[in-house]
Amino acid sequence: MSLEAFLHNLHYDIEKTKPPEAVVDWEDGPLAYKLYRGLPVVPLSPAVPLTLVDGEASEKPDLHRMGHFLWYIYGLTGLSQSVPVSNLMMQNDGLLQLYRRFVPSGGALYPSEIYVYLKLEDLPEGVYHYDVAHHRLVLLREGNFDSYLVQSLGNRCDVSACFGAVFVSTMFWKNFFKYNNFSYRLQGLDAGVLIGQLLEVAKRFGFTSGVHFQFLDRAMNHLLGLSEQEESVYAVIPLSVELANPWLVNRNEVEEGSSAAELCRELATVHHDHYIRSRTVKAFPMLIKMNESSLLESFRPSLQMEEGRIVHREVQAVVLPCVKRLSYDLATVSRKRFSPDGDFVMGKIGQEQLAVLLQEATASFRYRNDLDGAQEKHVSRVSLYVCLHNVDGIPDGAYHYDNTAHMLRRVRQGDHRLRLQEGMPSDNVNLYQVPLCFHVAGDRDHLTTALGFRGYRIQQMEAGMLVQRLLLAASAIGIGGHPLLGFDARVCDEIYEMTSQGITSLIQIPVGPYRDCPRLAGGVHS
Repeated sequence: MSLEAFLHNLHYDIEKTKPPEAVVDWEDGPLAYKLYRGLPVVPLSPAVPLTLVDGEASEKPDLHRMGHFLWYIYGLTGLSQSVPVSNLMMQNDGLLQLYRRFVPSGGALYPSEIYVYLKLEDLPEGVYHYDVAHHRLVLLREGNFDSYLVQSLGNRCDVSACFGAVFVSTMFWKNFFKYNNFSYRLQGLDAGVLIGQLLEVAKRFGFTSGVHFQFLDRAMNHLLGLSEQEESVYAVIPLSVELANPWLVNRNEVEEGSSAAELCRELATVHHDHYIRSRTVKAFPMLIKMNESSLLESFRPSLQMEEGRIVHREVQAVVLPCVKRLSYDLATVSRKRFSPDGDFVMGKIGQEQLAVLLQEATASFRYRNDLDGAQEKHVSRVSLYVCLHNVDGIPDGAYHYDNTAHMLRRVRQGDHRLRLQEGMPSDNVNLYQVPLCFHVAGDRDHLTTALGFRGYRIQQMEAGMLVQRLLLAASAIGIGGHPLLGFDARVCDEIYEMTSQGITSLIQIPVGPYRDCPRLAGGVHS
């Protein structure tokens, strides 16, 4: 199968991404976290702060504070037990038990892993893995790697001005065992919601950050000791408390630098033993092929990314009320965030409530990255569409949110819940009980024209980043959202008339009031 056909199936023919005879071996499933064995470990403080409000620029953190930072991004935060809906009408009292984190993940499988390069006063300099299961750091390689990282990032970041960097990787098997090839789409979105949470947490800790999507992959994986047959870095996020901007992303030309192969020769190869629990790991050749086709071996001049190709027609527009940015405790909002399944209940949404939700999701999405180039403003490569029902003072219909004008532009009038429901292969969410059904949209070519096959995973990550901002904003105003990839993109594209504009629906997020579901849940914190 060609890579183009593979991406087409991921988006438009999901049923072709999984063999019809495939059976999930739940008994041999992998752990949701990676466990290294036989390496030095550094315990992190379990006494995490219970509130997180906007922080000002601070001094370089110590190990204590860094542990809190990592826990709020990706730590184990809760345990829940519930009875699956399929068991309610059957003679089966089996419980579904899940360890949760503050970010959503398809099937709660969490394919992403976090690594950190740290230069702190009370910790040996080096590269560490964040051991989620034990809330500790595992030392993978000791030393100062500033120069190595600068070259691996294409001389776009002054790493010496940073106290560290976070590497977000994907372990392919962790959700391939359930979703087969469809896991490739999920993995980019999972990495994106994690990055979205990371950037929000960084603001509360007073850290400045920038996301690098373009780097020498083999060099980064070599530094961490990762095998590209099972795991690969998807994004690098340097962290700083310097007032001066250490991110040199405005360079239009990249200086001639080392290739990935040359950099790898600078460091000895390391092989670390780790445990994933699965006795049998099935082959995933298409995921490896996609990953290999997305690797950067050397740097090209910076690309100037263009705005999304949305064209506003002369249609009815609804000017939303002027509202202030939300100010909320991220710790409380993260704990409250819940993904309702059959728990949505119909309730009227006010215009001001909708205005706050849309403004906060898009305003908080602005972030520094290595794709925007010399442009002073953030280029929005993904955008929000929504099908409304029962919103006070706004007719039912399909709308595009124009964040620059803070208005909804109607694309098609009417109640579209039936068509959206018919486009879902699973009935786990009753869209008739949902007043807001959002869709994140992006270029139909998935940025592959500009960035090659690497563009697909970047687009999925940016979609995930926007989804996490939307979920946090919804939680802050007391409603819930449930990200869904089980939807018919063709139906949504037709509703919003996207095809003629060269864009497509990337993910569906029903949002609205919900009732508490019957479950036992407990927090994992001091």
